[in-house]
Amino acid sequence: MKRRQRTTLAIVVAIGIAIFVAVSQGNALTLAECERTTHISHGGERNHRDLGNARVLYAEWWSQEGVYLDLVIADCAAGRALTTRTREEFISQRPPFDRTAKAIDIIETELTAAPALFSLERLATALHPIGRDIEIADLTADPCACAALYPEHRGDRQAFELSQ
Repeated sequence: MKRRQRTTLAIVVAIGIAIFVAVSQGNALTLAECERTTHISHGGERNHRDLGNARVLYAEWWSQEGVYLDLVIADCAAGRALTTRTREEFISQRPPFDRTAKAIDIIETELTAAPALFSLERLATALHPIGRDIEIADLTADPCACAALYPEHRGDRQAFELSQ
């Protein structure tokens, strides 16, 4: 009889855990949800990638009366992000350029060449001849990709909320 009771208890506990996990994951974001338009029809975020070690990459884009693409590499654990413009056309007086593929190659090289030495500052130096307007800043709000992949690293930053 005790064996049957233990088996029944184990099944009830397993079902309870499965329900808890399903409810918890129901509120979880996915990278697919992070692919979104944020400014009517002419701006948004796309191409979200997990870089590992609580780091993510995504592109912010704009396409009204000009085009630009900024790559953002966020260190979710450190609460900092590097942003660099890799494509621009008719946004400023600068000649049009698109260096996105080369910038992504540099990012991937930096991540794999010396993972223990990786830092946003080192990446900024490596991107300097390619990316424009390179900036490293503290995150005040959790980016969507950090919320989706590394919610445990949010700290005291404003939580990301997916707007409908």
